[in-house]
Amino acid sequence: MNQRIKRLIDFELFNYLIVGEVELVDSSDHDSPSVPKTKDPDFGALVLSLDFELHWGIRDKCPPDGSYRQNLLGVRRAVPQMLDLFEEFGIAATWATVGFLFAASRQELESFYPAVRPEYEDPVLSSYQEPVGIGEKDDPLHFAPSLIEAICKRPHQEIGTHTFSHYYCLERGQTRAAFRADLNSAVAIARKYGFQLRSIVFPRNQFNPDYADLLVEVGIVCYRGNAKGWMCRASAVNEENKLHIRAARSLDFYINLSGLNLTGWDDVIKQNGLGDVSSSCFLRPYTPRRRHFDPLKLGRIVKGIQAAAISKRIFHLWWHPHNFGAYTYENIAFLRKILEAYARFRESHGMRSLTMAEVAEIAKGRA
Repeated sequence: MNQRIKRLIDFELFNYLIVGEVELVDSSDHDSPSVPKTKDPDFGALVLSLDFELHWGIRDKCPPDGSYRQNLLGVRRAVPQMLDLFEEFGIAATWATVGFLFAASRQELESFYPAVRPEYEDPVLSSYQEPVGIGEKDDPLHFAPSLIEAICKRPHQEIGTHTFSHYYCLERGQTRAAFRADLNSAVAIARKYGFQLRSIVFPRNQFNPDYADLLVEVGIVCYRGNAKGWMCRASAVNEENKLHIRAARSLDFYINLSGLNLTGWDDVIKQNGLGDVSSSCFLRPYTPRRRHFDPLKLGRIVKGIQAAAISKRIFHLWWHPHNFGAYTYENIAFLRKILEAYARFRESHGMRSLTMAEVAEIAKGRA
């Protein structure tokens, strides 16, 4: 290991285990202008969002019968355990769900296909070429109505959208017309099952500001913007895979490279009327070979939550359900530690757990 990196890790570990202090880093400034606000709410907020996608989110990288299959199947075990934990701690969460997952059958799914579909320069990116089974029973990687039903039965859970087809808004070949058609299909299939979509998480975090008005058209009020830091900027798939970006993102899980990435209440609502409930941190899943760094990872997240509680700002943590599909026990145990920390700050500072849409509502009510 590079000695400079080792010294950084040693320092952060000492800070977490011995000092326990929080440096309040102001990382709430954004490139886009915000709307003038009145007085800020007198509390900080914890936001959790999950990119609920199953195989649709990784189909260009992992075949359905490959080594990651067990993670995807493990979602059926992990989701109920996450929901139990959320209910125990009174946690709200936004489940950004790929529209394809709502369908009860292949026939139903195809009936919601839009007439205009993305024509990516790289055809591998198109979800429409993926073979699927008859329905959820014989194809649990591509259909999930029973899981969506389980989620919506629990308190404080929001069903949002991850687009209809896991649509990539920054890839070559996609167009505004194709995105509008995809969005309309996502809204339509969700509406059939009684859901009004109000929040969106863009696949691979590819937020395209040129499409903001299309979101407003269909009633979406907020999106998850990218965290501050050059390594977190929205980019096409080939850009995000560059070695130096991947390395920086990996280090940032443990060492504070990009800042705490808190969002101030007066930075949420943008001039386009949408709420940018920006990401603060990705919850990297447990792996045995990195388990010795888990105290750093926990310390990084807890510092962010504590800083949000003290400064009355927003800390937004996100992950994918399939991240918990393997080593589910270890991942749930780690999540419990995070929520225990949140519960302490809820008691000491009045912190609240909110969905993305709730954050946008509160922030907009101050405009």
